[in-house]
Amino acid sequence: MEHLEDKKIILFDGVCNLCNSTVNFVIERDKKDVFRFASLQSDIGKKLLSERNIDPSVTDSIVLIEPNVAYYVKSSAALEIAKEIGGFWSVLGVFNYILPESLRDALYNFIARNRYKWFGKKEGCPLPTPELKAKFLDQYP
Repeated sequence: MEHLEDKKIILFDGVCNLCNSTVNFVIERDKKDVFRFASLQSDIGKKLLSERNIDPSVTDSIVLIEPNVAYYVKSSAALEIAKEIGGFWSVLGVFNYILPESLRDALYNFIARNRYKWFGKKEGCPLPTPELKAKFLDQYP
C-alpha cells in the first residue's frame, strides 16, 4: 500500500448509490490528489473505524480521516471535504463555523436515514475502473 502520510481518507457506505456518486464527484474535483477512499464495509474501513473508536452503527455513511490530525464524521466530514476540493465548494466550509453541529447533523441524519429509499442501494460495492483503482485502499467484499 502507498504511503498515506499526506493523504486524507474518505470512508463511505460502499453499497449506497448517493455515497458512490459523491465519491465520484470528489474524485473528479480532487485536482491535488489529496484523497484516498475505502468502503466502511471493507476490512480496512472497519480497521480504521476501530482504531478511532468510531461506532459504525452510529456513523454509517461518511468519515474523513486526516493524517496525524483528526477525523470528522457526518456533516463536519462533508464540509471539510467540500472545503478541500476548492472552488465554489470551499465556500460551504463556512457552515462548520456558523451553524451548530447539532443542527448540521440533524439535516445530515435526515438525508442519511432516507438515502437508500431516495437514491437506492447496490448489492455490493462496485469495483473502480483500472485508472481509479489506485485511489481506493480496500478490496471490495
